[in-house]
Amino acid sequence: MKLSTAVKPISHIKSHASEVISEIAETGNPVIVTVNGEARVIIQDLKEYERDRESMAMLKMLAMGRKDMLEGRHKPLKQAFGELRKKIRLTGDR
Repeated sequence: MKLSTAVKPISHIKSHASEVISEIAETGNPVIVTVNGEARVIIQDLKEYERDRESMAMLKMLAMGRKDMLEGRHKPLKQAFGELRKKIRLTGDR
């Protein structure tokens, strides 16, 4: 996607809203809206937005996990699963 083709002034959005929305839904490409020549907002397809948010959440979890590893907050796999099995047995007796 070329950003230069995705930039539209607010006046264009106002007068062609349904066309712009149809194009966004069809292509999945966002549109950058300008006000007085300055980029202000992005109009994005909802499914693409949701995918972006899920990707960001996954990246955040990966970064947090990496930080924990670097700071020594981790356990060997066998130990972690052993502790989980023990908790499962204890809660299963109730």
